[in-house]
Amino acid sequence: MLISCGAQPGSELTPIPTAIPSLTSTIVPVPPTYTSTFEVAAPTPFICNEDWQSLPVVPDASDVARNLYQQGLSQGNNDRAFSKIGDGEISTDWFLTVFDLGDGHYDLGKYQSLEVTLEYFRGSFERHSIAAQRGFNTNLILDPVASDPALCNESESPLDCELRIHNPSVALLSLGTNQAHRPEEFESGMRSILEILISKNILPILSTKGDNLEGDHRINRTIACLAQEYQLPLWNFWAAIQPLSNHGLQSDLEHLTYSGTNDFGEPAAMESAWTVRNLTALQTLEQVWKGVHR
Repeated sequence: MLISCGAQPGSELTPIPTAIPSLTSTIVPVPPTYTSTFEVAAPTPFICNEDWQSLPVVPDASDVARNLYQQGLSQGNNDRAFSKIGDGEISTDWFLTVFDLGDGHYDLGKYQSLEVTLEYFRGSFERHSIAAQRGFNTNLILDPVASDPALCNESESPLDCELRIHNPSVALLSLGTNQAHRPEEFESGMRSILEILISKNILPILSTKGDNLEGDHRINRTIACLAQEYQLPLWNFWAAIQPLSNHGLQSDLEHLTYSGTNDFGEPAAMESAWTVRNLTALQTLEQVWKGVHR
């Protein structure tokens, strides 16, 4: 019995450890997990000051407008050219055209300082813009089907065609009446037009319209808000004709009153909305042009 309990020949007893080895030396520490509480602030949404009716008729040029214009000159935009873009209120023969016809066709009256602006932009006043036609709206100006096939490439919209041919540094933009019954489509089209002009570093000057065919001034409010959002000049033509008889409108409440003369020294002529339109358009060009050249 004693022998059977002893160690067998050739066998070895494995010693029993007296202590359990520490495992801490073989454990890879896991860094603590932190939950970030930092959040990127959302951009502040643009809020329009909708009190557009009290805005001045003739605007100043913002720093944004000045930089846009100067960048355009650096890429070759013609600083002596502006383009008319819009509907019948800007394409008609009695809007600005006489100022390219010589002194006998107009009288600046007490506004003789405007002669410098007339000389500087000589050639653009009488020019018929491809992007300004009776019946045009924001859709047609962007539609190649509405382009003049004799002047434009097959895929060019009237706007693209006008900008390529005339190469302006400034665009005078007047639209809205032809979309008064579909005001919901106006803003998106205007944004598209503005984005194209800005992408080419052409300075848009926006204009309010004289009528209120939509009934709630929704389109003029949109125009003013877009000018504020993009920091572009706004020619508040609507405000200019409010003191006139019937607010400068004919009995149809759409078309402007017309005197047939551009004599800025003649009181009777200055009661005509079209005479006021031409004067304030020139004043706007002068003010913006001076502002962007500072």
